Amino acid sequence: MSKLIQRQKIRYRIRKKVQGTAVKPRLAVFRSNAEIYVQLIDDVNGATLASASSLDKDIAAQKGTKIEKAKLVGNAIASKAKALGIELCVFDRGGNLYHGRVKSVADGAREGGLQF
Repeated sequence: MSKLIQRQKIRYRIRKKVQGTAVKPRLAVFRSNAEIYVQLIDDVNGATLASASSLDKDIAAQKGTKIEKAKLVGNAIASKAKALGIELCVFDRGGNLYHGRVKSVADGAREGGLQF
């Protein structure tokens, strides 16, 4: 079984249990080789409430490793959530291991004031 298929199966298993609402949205992480993207998603209405990525101008301008940029992405999504009045969310690691950049996003979001 390829790595991609295995990760997809893990994603489906996670999504069976994790669902976001308008009050407590899902913080979904997508990690490509070069960049990292996060979204706050309301699954009930099927809407993205806020998003941030390492391609955002203020984050892309920063020097540093991918892990450091992931932490900045976590801080950015937390500040956008605060602006929307969201303090609680559920974390969706997207089939990736909770390690490295994915963990760094979560740590940055927690530092920014999100709780999950």
